[in-house]
Amino acid sequence: MPSNNPDRGALGLLGGTFDPIHFGHLRLAEEAREALNLAQVALIPAGRPPHRGAPQSPAVDRLEMVRLASAGNPGLVVDTGEVFAPNKSYTVLTLERLRAQHGPDRPLVLILGADAFNGLPGWHRWQDLFALAHIAVANRPGFAPHGRRWPGTLSPELDAACASRIDTHPAILHESPAGRVVPFDMTPLAISASLIRDLIRGGHSARYLLPDPVLDYIGVHHLYRKT
Repeated sequence: MPSNNPDRGALGLLGGTFDPIHFGHLRLAEEAREALNLAQVALIPAGRPPHRGAPQSPAVDRLEMVRLASAGNPGLVVDTGEVFAPNKSYTVLTLERLRAQHGPDRPLVLILGADAFNGLPGWHRWQDLFALAHIAVANRPGFAPHGRRWPGTLSPELDAACASRIDTHPAILHESPAGRVVPFDMTPLAISASLIRDLIRGGHSARYLLPDPVLDYIGVHHLYRKT
């Protein structure tokens, strides 16, 4: 049974560069928390993401924007571990750290978009992820209808790894600490960090795409503007 104690119930984990964090990120975290009955969702800004170029704003700024965006929502917490880590932000290392922090029995739920999930075999030590956490896959309408097993979309390697793990019932996440793969539906929001950066760089308004405190922070610190 899910725990009513936010320090003991299933903890969602949503990582990203958050450059900047926007309503698409926040809505995904909120819908995952509700759909999967998570105690909380930890937002984890990447320090040095290994799979893409360097973020355009410093890690400390991205961290502060995440703090501003999540303030006032007790269902969201901010994890600073990747920002201050000396090495690249490999997900498996973050999960090892969080598993040691929260103990062997607490369910941890890594939240991924369907595209990121499909690319899992390219991640560092990706097969170790299943021993450390569950994986919840956020599906866009039309990508994988709710309750289906992504027919024809998984690579043979990923399909083999997930064959005995996929379950359509979120309650399964609360019965063990790790190892299951569960899909859930998300509301598609056509918002991206790159769109926001382009708007700001071009002198256009990005209001209503991200929280006002984050937008104000960007303005005060002159982020994403032409140099």
